[in-house]
Amino acid sequence: MSTQTYFSRRHVGMAVAASAMLCGGVALAQAPAKAVAAPVKSAAPAPGTVVNLNQTVKIAWLDPLSGLMAAVGTNQLKSFQFLAERFSQKNKAGVKFEIIGIDNKLSPQETTNALKSAIDQGARYVVQGNGSGPALAIIDALSKYNERNPGKEVVYLNYAAVDPDLTNSKCDYWHFRLDADTSMKMEALTAFIKDQPEIKKVYLINQNYSHGQQVSKFAKLNLATKRADIQIVGDDLHPLAQVRDFAPYVAKIKQSGADSVITGNWGSDLTLLIKAANEAGLNTVKFYTYYGGVSGTPTAMGAASAGRVYQVSYNHYNMGGDIQQVMADFKKKFNDDMYTGAVYHAFMLLTEAMAQAKSTEPAVVAKTMEGLRFKSFNGDVEMRKTDHQLQQGLYIDRWEKAGGKYPYDAENTGYTFVPVKYYEPYVASTPTSCQMKRPA
Repeated sequence: MSTQTYFSRRHVGMAVAASAMLCGGVALAQAPAKAVAAPVKSAAPAPGTVVNLNQTVKIAWLDPLSGLMAAVGTNQLKSFQFLAERFSQKNKAGVKFEIIGIDNKLSPQETTNALKSAIDQGARYVVQGNGSGPALAIIDALSKYNERNPGKEVVYLNYAAVDPDLTNSKCDYWHFRLDADTSMKMEALTAFIKDQPEIKKVYLINQNYSHGQQVSKFAKLNLATKRADIQIVGDDLHPLAQVRDFAPYVAKIKQSGADSVITGNWGSDLTLLIKAANEAGLNTVKFYTYYGGVSGTPTAMGAASAGRVYQVSYNHYNMGGDIQQVMADFKKKFNDDMYTGAVYHAFMLLTEAMAQAKSTEPAVVAKTMEGLRFKSFNGDVEMRKTDHQLQQGLYIDRWEKAGGKYPYDAENTGYTFVPVKYYEPYVASTPTSCQMKRPA
């Protein structure tokens, strides 16, 4: 991710939101803040009322279905299709959803072409998440398109592209981010690492594009502030979705004497890194990841990584409630894990906003989504108006044998991610430099 000015993590504007949360910062992993009813706008229907708009909303999904990251894209497309069907059966807005899947080949240029195709097919909402380069291509293209086509606006819901710049220097009115950005996740991760005295030497390994560069940057900044005694003993950047053998990188990690690795790698780049580490017998080093639950990585971890791999995320495999049933039904249908909880957030945000706005028109819905609060699987969440960055609680999870309170069997390995810490939204929230330009 491109460089942004780093501020302190306490955002003054979060004070109001924080007052609606539990105090104290850290709660038990299974005890998110109790729901606080969001204020209802005067024009909104009574809570729970269905507004029967009786319309079909087309959503274009633009992400990779080819190349090394195809497994991730395929899983997420199925997740959107599955939840579109589920939310179409019952939602506050009384609308139906149709998903148009288009392969963007993880390329910004292909993404621009895919976006044009989506608009030509009648999509007024687009979703994308894999890669901040494609995300920026969508933001730039829609900013120009919407300005030239008043009344035909298109809204972009970003469910996984986490470059902080996308809601800072490059923020745009038509872009809404549902994932926690790289800096937010690093705030939570280093808050956890700070309290692990056995961590002395950290190795950084990341993909050489904006996200990986930002993981490296924020890891160094946060550790210097919170645990100045920790040594950074390595800092590698490698090509995105091109490395097939991570053995040379693992050898460097081993030689460095690192006791811990921090990585923002995802998809094949994390799967192959973990696989190489296990094959090399790197069984005393802990891995602190952003995307340990993504397709292929649970299988690579297996029993060999139990107790050693951690993940910072807004969800985990054993959330309980409706999302747990969704995951169970998804696995029954596809024999696959639905790990991208932001897909659920996308439909929650849209249906809540459409019900309040009594409209599916993107310009009206976008305005309603600003500042919208709703209760989700990870507590109370809010789409921050100043930059369109979702504010939400984050978990630190550890890879362990499934069973008892945490029975979900990830990729049929017999293992699962178990929550060990839950951080309230204000703990990981970072301020924004966004100067939002709103339509006249």
